[in-house]
Amino acid sequence: MHRLGRRPDDPLSAHRSLIRRVAAALACLGAAALVVAPSTHATAAAKAGHALHWGVCPTYDYPDLRGSGEQCARLRVPLSYSRPGGTSITLEVSILRHTSSAANYRGVMLTNPGGPGSPGLDLPATLAPFVPHGVGNDYDWIGWDPRGVGTSSPAMRCEPRYFDPPRRSYTPSTSSLLHYWRSRTKHYAAACARKYPALLKHITTIDSAKDMESIRKALGVSRISFYGFSYGTYLGEVYSTLYPSHLRYMVLDSTVDPRRVWYGANLDQDKAFDRNAHIYFRWVAKYSSVYGLGKTEKAVTKRYYNDLARLTRSPKGKLGPAEFADAMTGAAYYRFGWEDLARAWHALDAHGKPGPMLNQYASLDLPGDDNEFAVYSAVQCTDAHWPRTWSRWRRDNDAYAAKYPFLTWNNAWYNAPCLYWKAKPHTPVRIRGGRTSSALLIDETLDAATPYEGSLEVRRLYPHSSLIAEPGGTTHADSLSGDSCVDNKIASYLKNGTRPPRKSWDGPDAVCSPLPPPRPHETKAHVRSSDHLRRT
Repeated sequence: MHRLGRRPDDPLSAHRSLIRRVAAALACLGAAALVVAPSTHATAAAKAGHALHWGVCPTYDYPDLRGSGEQCARLRVPLSYSRPGGTSITLEVSILRHTSSAANYRGVMLTNPGGPGSPGLDLPATLAPFVPHGVGNDYDWIGWDPRGVGTSSPAMRCEPRYFDPPRRSYTPSTSSLLHYWRSRTKHYAAACARKYPALLKHITTIDSAKDMESIRKALGVSRISFYGFSYGTYLGEVYSTLYPSHLRYMVLDSTVDPRRVWYGANLDQDKAFDRNAHIYFRWVAKYSSVYGLGKTEKAVTKRYYNDLARLTRSPKGKLGPAEFADAMTGAAYYRFGWEDLARAWHALDAHGKPGPMLNQYASLDLPGDDNEFAVYSAVQCTDAHWPRTWSRWRRDNDAYAAKYPFLTWNNAWYNAPCLYWKAKPHTPVRIRGGRTSSALLIDETLDAATPYEGSLEVRRLYPHSSLIAEPGGTTHADSLSGDSCVDNKIASYLKNGTRPPRKSWDGPDAVCSPLPPPRPHETKAHVRSSDHLRRT
C-alpha cells in the first residue's frame, strides 16, 4: 500500500525479526533530546579510523543478528549539513565483512530496504548469503537505520498506538467518518511537530543521501556500491546525482519514478493496487474448492467488499474494516503469502474467526510502534510539495476511488498527515544519471507499489544502466528471492560489472520469467481443520 520496501516475511527475510523493537522498552528514545556536539563528519577522523568503532549489535532490537556475523557502530552526523559543527544526531551502522580472499575483495556495499522509515541494520545478513556463486562474500555489506529510525537516535515516535485496532472504515461515506480521519491525521502531524521540531526540518531523502556520504567517509573508502529496494531506489537516485564519482555499482529493485514524488506516486499506486487485487481475486476463484470464497473473479470481488461492509457495520473484536483492508493489501504487494491470506479470509468469512486475519495485520508491523510510519510521514511530507487544501485531496481521491476503490482511501488517509505537516517542504533533486558509470535495474511489470513506468523512466535517465524486466509479475522488491534468471544476472554484475547489453529501444534489456503464483494442494477439509490451529 503505502510504505515502499521489502515485505518483512518474504522468503529472503524469513530469519529477520518480525518485531524489531518493543515500544515500551524504547519509549525513552522516542522523545530523546538532540545533543549538541562537534560533528564527527570530519574527513581526518574518518581517515584515522576513529569514526566507527565496531562492536556488538543491539540484538535486543534485532534478535536475529545473533550469530549473523554482523558488527555495529554508532556514527554522529550533523542534524543539518549546512551547519556541520552544530547539533548532531546518531546513526546505527552495521557491517558484514567479506570472507573471500583479498584478490576477490570488491569493496563496500551500502544497502537500504525502502520505506522511507524501514530499519536496515539487519539487511546485510539477509542479502549477502543469497547472491549466487558466493559473490556476496566478496563485499563488506553495510546496513544502517536511517535518521529517525529504529536504533538510530533520536528515533521518531509521535503516537505509538496510532495503528491499534480496531479503527473505522477508510471510506469517508459519512460526515462522521470524514471527521474521524481528518481529526486523527491532523493530530498525528501535530504530535510529530510537538515532539521533533528540529528533526522534522532535516529528514528528507537529500539528508539521508548525505548521511550515506558520511558513512562512506567514515569507512575511509573512495567509492561505494549500493543496493536499494523500492524507496531505497529513490535514495540511490539522489545519492548518485549528488555524488556520482563516489559510486561504483548500483542495483535498484522496483524503481521509483522521480517525476512522481510523492503525491502523484500515491495516486499511481491506487490504480495499480486495484489491478493487482483483481489478479489475486482471480487466483482465489481458481482455487474455490480450497478456499470457498467464490468461483469467479466477480464473485470473490463481491465477497471482499461485502465482508468489508460487514466489518464497517460491526467489527469483530479488534478486527475492524481498516485492519481487514490493510491486511488484504498484502495480496496486491506480493505473491508471497497468498495462501496464508486466503486461509485467513476463509476463517473470517466462513467461520467468523478474526484471529488469523489479525495475525496478517500484525505481520505488517503497524500496531504497537509508529516509528516507521513517523519517519515515512516526515520524509514524504518534506521531500516535495503536497496539495495544501482538503478540496484538492477530496476531489482527486473521490475520482480515483470511483474507479479504483481497493486502495484509494486507505492510501489517502495513510498520507493525510502531509496535509497538515508543519515542516516546510523542499524541492526534489532533479535526478541526473549521465555521470553514473553503471547501474542495474530490476522490476516486475505489474509491480503495484512502484509501477513499472518508473523503471523505464530511470533507465532513460541513466544511459549506463540496464533493466531486467519480469513480465506479468506482481511481486514488489523480490530480487535475491530464488529466481535464478534474475539472481544470476545480479551475481554477474556484482562480480565484475557485467550487465545485460543495453538495447536501442525504450524497454527492458533482459527479460526473466517471474516466480509463479503458489499452487495450493490443500483440500477444502484441510482448510477447515487448520482453522483452530490459527486462531488467536
